[in-house]
Amino acid sequence: MPGYELFGAEERKEVNDVLETGILMRYGFDGARQGIWKAKELEHELCKTFGAAHAQLLSSGTAALTTAMAALGIGAGDEIIMPTFTFVASFEAVLSVGAIPVMVDVDDTLTLSPAAVEAAITSKTKAVMPVHMCGSMSQMDELQAICATHHLLLLEDACQAIGATYKGKCLGTIGDAGTFSFDFVKIITCAEGGAVLTNNKDTYKKCEEYSDHGHDHLGKDRGADLHPYLGYNYRISELHAAVGLAQVRKLKGFLEQQLHNHSIIYNALKDIEGVTFRRIPDPKGDTGSFLSFFLPTEEMARTAATKMATVGIGGNAYWYDNNWHYIRKWQHLQSGSWMNRLHDDQKQQVMHYTNQAFPVSDAIMSRCISSSISLLWDDAQARERGDKIAEVLKKVIAGHAVVNA
Repeated sequence: MPGYELFGAEERKEVNDVLETGILMRYGFDGARQGIWKAKELEHELCKTFGAAHAQLLSSGTAALTTAMAALGIGAGDEIIMPTFTFVASFEAVLSVGAIPVMVDVDDTLTLSPAAVEAAITSKTKAVMPVHMCGSMSQMDELQAICATHHLLLLEDACQAIGATYKGKCLGTIGDAGTFSFDFVKIITCAEGGAVLTNNKDTYKKCEEYSDHGHDHLGKDRGADLHPYLGYNYRISELHAAVGLAQVRKLKGFLEQQLHNHSIIYNALKDIEGVTFRRIPDPKGDTGSFLSFFLPTEEMARTAATKMATVGIGGNAYWYDNNWHYIRKWQHLQSGSWMNRLHDDQKQQVMHYTNQAFPVSDAIMSRCISSSISLLWDDAQARERGDKIAEVLKKVIAGHAVVNA
């Protein structure tokens, strides 16, 4: 799946450009850097690649979410509707700006259920945050319509879907703002890094300032910068940006290889009776980074995931038991385990997750397995993997059929 699998001469060249100048910071030191501005160059490349008017690089995908929320005016007491299936960073970012994460069910797309979003809207709702999980997309037409009707912001968490599209538009460029993560296991990597994409100049300018202690970045004397807003240090380094610059130029090839290998695995599983697949709102826009499928019951899915691991078929996620990606295992959120004390109103709103059940999401996620797709397989390796997964699934389904007969 991730870009770290194909790290080579291109990345080393970009990093060496920075090392030769000795200027590792993205701002200032204009003369000493000898014209080397990797962060600026990567931001330009992101805009060109994804069709966004503006891009601001950050130190992580989490920092990108936090910065985007601040720039969009999301803050204390605002409710942000988001899915039960996501990475913990999504709700951590919401809490970091003083807002309230409102978790709602996913459907068979593994993303936000539009009906669940509609039902969760209150007078305090400020934004809807679809999370494009496992390389595919949310139902953007429906979510855009909901946001337009209720005058809500649409903030895309596209951290796991870099390069995916929806009806010809790149994910992350459809809403009021979108975020990417470039950590080590994303589709392209900076090792650590993230970005906010937006077509709104004011939102971009606020992101630029917020991510660097409020600096307005006007003129060439960093020490003379004014500070229109309070900000924080969410800057990316030139070294990280250099890696990302090489990676984004490889993205087209990454996606082509992923989709090719994805198709081989899919063809090995598609005719197995009892196996169904994730619904993808726009199949042409999928990245191919995961093949997600459902078994008829939780017991079968759990058994299959265990057996695949036992026989050495790695890279399969059973999200229902995952500590990081499904609400069922977010004990720190449910127990109120925070190092810094939340405002009492915010804590009260969040703590109801201690006892809240999500049977609709549970029924979907408990039957789901996602198989990651490697860039490094040749056709024979991909076919062998597909055949091994198919063998396990057939045996598990047949075995349960005999038991229940």
